[in-house]
Amino acid sequence: MTTETPMNKTTDTATPVTPPPTTPLVPLPHPAARALTVAGSALALIGTFLAWTWTKEFPGNLTVTGYPGGLQVLTLVGALLTLLFTLSGYDIPGLRWLTPGGKNSPVLLSALGVLATTGYAMGAISYELGGAVNLEPGAWVSGIGALAAVIGALGLPTDQPHDPGDPHPHHWVNLWFRLRHALSSPEPGRAKDLPAWAEILIITGGFGAGLFIFAYGIRTEYSEAFIGFLIIAAFGFSAVNRAGLLKRLSALTAKHRNVTLAAAFVAAICFPFTQSNDQFALIGANILIFATVALGLNVVVGLAGLLDLGYVAFLGVGAYAAALVSGSPQSTIGVQFPFWAAVLTGALASLIFGVVIGAPTLRLRGDYLAIVTLGFGEIFRITMNNLNGRSGPDVTNGSNGVPNIPDLELFGFNFGVPHNVLGTELTRSGNYYLLMLLFTAVVVMVFRRSAESRIGRAWVAIREDETAATAMGINSFRLKLLAFALGACLAGLAGTVQAHVSYSVTPEQYQFAGSVPPNSAFLLAAVILGGMGTISGPLIGAALLYLIPAKLQFMAEYQLLLFGIALMLLMRFRPEGLVADRRKQLEFHETGQLDVPEDKPLPEGATGVAKAGA
Repeated sequence: MTTETPMNKTTDTATPVTPPPTTPLVPLPHPAARALTVAGSALALIGTFLAWTWTKEFPGNLTVTGYPGGLQVLTLVGALLTLLFTLSGYDIPGLRWLTPGGKNSPVLLSALGVLATTGYAMGAISYELGGAVNLEPGAWVSGIGALAAVIGALGLPTDQPHDPGDPHPHHWVNLWFRLRHALSSPEPGRAKDLPAWAEILIITGGFGAGLFIFAYGIRTEYSEAFIGFLIIAAFGFSAVNRAGLLKRLSALTAKHRNVTLAAAFVAAICFPFTQSNDQFALIGANILIFATVALGLNVVVGLAGLLDLGYVAFLGVGAYAAALVSGSPQSTIGVQFPFWAAVLTGALASLIFGVVIGAPTLRLRGDYLAIVTLGFGEIFRITMNNLNGRSGPDVTNGSNGVPNIPDLELFGFNFGVPHNVLGTELTRSGNYYLLMLLFTAVVVMVFRRSAESRIGRAWVAIREDETAATAMGINSFRLKLLAFALGACLAGLAGTVQAHVSYSVTPEQYQFAGSVPPNSAFLLAAVILGGMGTISGPLIGAALLYLIPAKLQFMAEYQLLLFGIALMLLMRFRPEGLVADRRKQLEFHETGQLDVPEDKPLPEGATGVAKAGA
């Protein structure tokens, strides 16, 4: 029997009182936020034409009014980029193409880059000159303008759907939400098909801009300017990527692949002709050596999925083999091979060592293989150190190595002598840069052909699931050994040039980890940083990891600490690397392709399992 409760009956239970809703800070209206961003960017740009300090003791001569210099140029470029991205939000004809992937996230990223660069410049001036009193009005104008641009950019709506856990979507105070979604991968819409000549011009312009940025970074003559360059380049790259421009360029390069390779090769050839200092060309040559070895390691790690922690030993094998047969007075062999024979000797020696080391060890997997390869790298260095005539046969002169390696000569062209090419003097470093560029082109061709072949697809299958690949009939051991041997051969090829560029080879150059690349840890990091399994990824990663220590030598004591912090940030925000293929993007990011909206009915015949998203 059911008893009904009278409607007017009172109870002792206290009625819960709903607290009044908290009033969040009111975000700026979108037109006002965009106007503030435009005004702040313009103010930061105008400040670069005013003096930032009163003395020339700070590098870059920031005392001139009307002519930006040093760090002022970086702020000017960032402010101009922010201004263009912001104006594209007004749908101005001619600027709409700037933001196909999102109109507001690029504005926030570029504005943050301007604020970070300007703030760093003001802090560096105050630290080196003894206080903020040394700042002239131009610095304050740019700093206030950069801060206003960031505040305005935070007031713009997000390009991504809001976080379900955020009670105030699009709220400008939620900085973490805004930054996290600003760094996410863009999805630009379908672009109009342009004429072939226009697409080729866009590709050429893109590589020309890349060459200019790379050359500018190498030409920076003092650490303050290089640190500012890194800051604005990082934020600028993120902004351009978030705008969708890089994806548009990638689509064009994939469509015109041969034109892309030719444009990249021509841009790289022009680099030594843009350098007035031989030291900068030498950095470029060493970057190519480092990048070529990283690309060879990409065959082993990126395609076949074999974790090799002693890969730098193959570079050492090629370098030692070429040094011993190149006619050095300290060589214990006492022979002098021509250039082509020395190159083949170094590549063949590394290939043989790759087979000898890989044959008994490649039946291991994962961490066990990594430990074995790490041991091989240390064994090589210790062996080269002990072949000194006392601990072992006199072959490598022990810790003294093989010095005084003569310069290469090919068809009467001596690489150690400056040459006049098209009215420009090409120095020794420029000669070796062009030679190494030729070797890099060969390695790129080998990598590309291997990745697109049946063998390359088999390597990818082994990397994804070796057990499944073996069950499908793939001989995993033979193909892993082939990848190991090919990677070792490519490293030995680069080692032959490295021996002549550096004049000598010593065991200490080939360690697992050290303050000076190349070493095994930095090579592996270059592949992961750039993007495993791609061509341009290891090249970009190697360039960054070699260029940064070379330009910031005063931070050598903290290099590994900063290197570890950079890797943690990369793994958090972009685990697929700077340049990643579609497979890696789908692997590291949730796409939601299989999700079924709960507010829509299932198709006829579907089950609840499908709705859960298998």
